[in-house]
Amino acid sequence: MNGRPEVLSHARAEEWIAKERVEGLTASEQELLTAHLSECALCAEKANATAQALRALRTMAVPVPRDLARRTQFRVRLRAQELHLREPRWRLVWLASAASWLFGAVTAPYVWRGLEWLGTSTGAPKLLWQMSFGVWWALPAIVAGVILLIENAARVSDHDSMP
Repeated sequence: MNGRPEVLSHARAEEWIAKERVEGLTASEQELLTAHLSECALCAEKANATAQALRALRTMAVPVPRDLARRTQFRVRLRAQELHLREPRWRLVWLASAASWLFGAVTAPYVWRGLEWLGTSTGAPKLLWQMSFGVWWALPAIVAGVILLIENAARVSDHDSMP
């Protein structure tokens, strides 16, 4: 700093009055705001009006339906049950994926040799039987992805048709 005390503008003071109530101020900001409010009647009045409005809001009763808590708990339980019912499917998908990749890794050398033999004995281009190996390797993931997309589309359409 240049030795002079920092002066707080009215606009900044108004921002800090609101910030003080919501986020809080740093110690230096609080000092500046307090000094400004002691010197500026307009900003002090705005700070008092803000404080009074917040006090009024805190004492205001907001009517809610009597069974709001019960209905909310019911909806939360219902959603938890729905998620719980879906959980085994995901576990099954992961187990099937793991088994598929394990089976693929174990059989890959044999499939490679088989496709190579088939390709050379039929005179197929090398690229064709090599691409066939890639498709064989990716096929379980593609099938699982298609199944999940279909299931998700059905779930979305069921959700959209609900009132």
